[in-house]
Amino acid sequence: MIKWEHSIFALPFALCGAMLAAGGLPAWHQLGWIIVAMVSARSAAMAFNRLADASIDAANPRTSIRALPAGHLTTSFVSTFVVISCAIFVLAASQLNHLTLLLSPVALGIVLLYSYSKRFTRWSHLFLGFALGIAPAAAWIAVRGSLDPRILLLTAAVTFWVGGFDVIYACQDFDFDRSHGLHSLPRHLGIHAALWVARIFHLAMLALLVALVLVFGLGKLAVIGVIAVAALLTYEHSLVRQDDLSKLNAAFFTMNGVIAVVFFVFIGADLLFPI
Repeated sequence: MIKWEHSIFALPFALCGAMLAAGGLPAWHQLGWIIVAMVSARSAAMAFNRLADASIDAANPRTSIRALPAGHLTTSFVSTFVVISCAIFVLAASQLNHLTLLLSPVALGIVLLYSYSKRFTRWSHLFLGFALGIAPAAAWIAVRGSLDPRILLLTAAVTFWVGGFDVIYACQDFDFDRSHGLHSLPRHLGIHAALWVARIFHLAMLALLVALVLVFGLGKLAVIGVIAVAALLTYEHSLVRQDDLSKLNAAFFTMNGVIAVVFFVFIGADLLFPI
């Protein structure tokens, strides 16, 4: 029901936020509870999405093999899983600081309610992006107990990054979305124009990452990290064309996981071994 690689998308950026807040490695208990919070929140969000979309998934040939429509799991089991995941998330937040506990319902509301956005707006891709984009800001709060506006640059960068690759991913459901009244940029703009919007989103991400490097006064390794992300995004977009979506899963799962990890490695190295 839940792909573990989905946590890889946001977790490295959350760890970047934590390391930027700490100016290096955060305390081990902070790091541990941040990871627990990230995995539990993503698990809750993915399971809730499967509940919200069960009827839609059943009608879509591409998703009809998922656990709920295929009958491998029951609605009651998945609902219980969501509740337990949310409880673990709140527990993790309570172990960090008072502000993270107070904001935990807000965070859950953001990551859960995304699932309904494609029913009323073509910009649901950015809703998903923001749901993952709050991760670095949340990790900053977990370490510092307060929010620094500078970390919102990384929140915005992740929002556009996820929004861009979700636009690409949505291209494969162009016909289904159009016939079932669901909203997405490919459905409203067509696949060709939607792919250009995805490129613009990713250019915005790169601009925000450059701003992040400048605002935090990061060094050469961080700059190399941004350049590496730019190269990987260029390759990702080369895998997908309007008339050939056969490599879409490679672009979505493999490349975006690599992008997140590569950026974290370079930012982490820059903070620990500045040159």
